Amino acid sequence: MNHLRNRLSPFLSTRRSLPTTRAPLLLLSLHRLLSATAASPSPKPFAIDEYLVSTCGLTHAQALKASKKLAHLRSPSKPDAVLAFLSALGLSRPDIAGLVAADPCFLCASVENTLAPRITELSDLGLSRAQIARLVPLARTAFRSSTIGPNLRFWLLVMGSFEKVLTTLRQKCNILGSDIEKVVKPNLALLQQYGIHACNFRNSFLPRVVTRAPEHVQAAVARIRKFGVRQDSRMFARALVVFAVHRQEKIDEKIRAFELLGWSEDNVLMAVRKMPDLLNMSKENLQRNLDFLARDVGLEIPYIVQRPVLVMYSLEGRLIPRHQLIKLLSAKGLLSDKFDLYSVFAFSEKKFLDKFMHPYKHTVPGLADAYASSCAGKVAHGTRGSAEVLLGACQ
Repeated sequence: MNHLRNRLSPFLSTRRSLPTTRAPLLLLSLHRLLSATAASPSPKPFAIDEYLVSTCGLTHAQALKASKKLAHLRSPSKPDAVLAFLSALGLSRPDIAGLVAADPCFLCASVENTLAPRITELSDLGLSRAQIARLVPLARTAFRSSTIGPNLRFWLLVMGSFEKVLTTLRQKCNILGSDIEKVVKPNLALLQQYGIHACNFRNSFLPRVVTRAPEHVQAAVARIRKFGVRQDSRMFARALVVFAVHRQEKIDEKIRAFELLGWSEDNVLMAVRKMPDLLNMSKENLQRNLDFLARDVGLEIPYIVQRPVLVMYSLEGRLIPRHQLIKLLSAKGLLSDKFDLYSVFAFSEKKFLDKFMHPYKHTVPGLADAYASSCAGKVAHGTRGSAEVLLGACQ
């Protein structure tokens, strides 16, 4: 505004020297120009966070996080083109929101030079547009890479079907973004030495192993040997997933949780050999389950070591409700002492109900409802009086 006034000041200061017939018209035009300039608002800057919420469907928290990677955008033209492309492909608004939240830079991709060529490559592999639309939200960053075609072709051969590929991607395994030659194939060759072939990858987490750095997988194999998991056992592949996916520090932390509860090194080694998935549990859940089995149920460490699956069961969904029910029936004198606690927890839900619920539901009014509430977490637990709580619910 000041710049414009400075440019016009010579004309304004010489008003008397202008011809009288033209001066009023010229001054009126200048006045209108100045007024229009002062009245017109400055163009509103492009607010990427607002765009992400209103146009892409992200939450405010997601938009705040995603906008940090898109701060360079000054207009919605490129994101608008990407959104139009995704909508035309058949992605729903929730799919688009999930994709943008996970990979904000997808909005910066060139439709003509990047996204459209990917559609052509995948179509050449035999995928329909509907299948590609299902793939994009899961492939995310990998979809923008020129390697997605060759990588998908490779994994279709390994997995055996497009559906298996999608299942693996849903497990947060970045198979389409991994280097096939430098990472995947060397790991496959290593696993084949231990009798693990591509056919073992279907319906398993093994793809997460072969997408790790080869030196990391080699170190995992060495740790498995230390735990004494036999190469020819069915637990070897499960142990490989555990040790290859988790860092050594995390595994050591969980082993310390066992030791703090009185387990010896031999106890831990034996339990992990039988059930490597123990080390997949969070330290908090591990401690809570072990504490409940020892303190509330009264199981000794050697008993649990021989049956480590007990530690894996849901505390609220299985261990506590079944323990409460057994204690209640025992307190009423309805059960003999001739039953194995392991069976109580290991039975399928149907078998457990057939043996410990249905024969007594008429003898103990409200038993079925109380047990159902306990399974839903509505009954207090974690104390030695848990059976009394369930008993009160039945009265």
